Amino acid sequence: MIGCLIIHGYTGGPHEVEPLAAYLREHTNWEVEVPTLPGHGKNLELDHVTHTAWLDAAENELEHMKAKTDKLYLIGFSMGGMIAAYLASKHDIEKLVLLAPARKYLSFLKMVKEVKGVLMDVFKGKIGENRFLKHYKNKWRDVPFKANLEFLKLVNFTRRHLAKVQVPVLIAQGLQDMMVPYKTVHRLDREIMSDQKEVVLFDRSKHLLCLGDDKDTLNAMVYQFLTEEDSN
Repeated sequence: MIGCLIIHGYTGGPHEVEPLAAYLREHTNWEVEVPTLPGHGKNLELDHVTHTAWLDAAENELEHMKAKTDKLYLIGFSMGGMIAAYLASKHDIEKLVLLAPARKYLSFLKMVKEVKGVLMDVFKGKIGENRFLKHYKNKWRDVPFKANLEFLKLVNFTRRHLAKVQVPVLIAQGLQDMMVPYKTVHRLDREIMSDQKEVVLFDRSKHLLCLGDDKDTLNAMVYQFLTEEDSN
């Protein structure tokens, strides 16, 4: 049996990657799992959660899946990408997919552009239609400062393991990403020592790659990357 573990991002949940998970379930007979990291999901409860709790939860799920599968793929989005890379450096997996991995976080130029868009919608009386504000307003309110520090600890810890990743890797990033600067993927390309690496940039996509305008292309690309060896 083939397993595929997908890890969501910081302050997010399985919904961030659900279109990709659904696509893989529809087109394969794999066991596809998308666990919810501690403190995450629809109702954020991040006050007393540490970065080690996120790492341990993901690793426990990986161990559980390894025990019942013959082959395991790892996919990580944003912070989940850094967790997935860390797990790939420690465990015997087949392939790794990193979606907007949070090697470096927050593109200030993109953020300024988004804030300008919010202000323009306020001026036009269309603030209720602004997708950026809808997605992030609750997160800004519900995320304690300590949780942000734990996120930074996780990034600093996991990036030290990037050089140990040896499996084939697909890295995807949106050029319109306001959270993770798209140039981050070029740094990752240098830091990850795998002999098989592919970097793909999407012109129309922002940070939420699996929910963006390029999601159909992304789904097919990830599927092809994960299955190409089997088809050969």
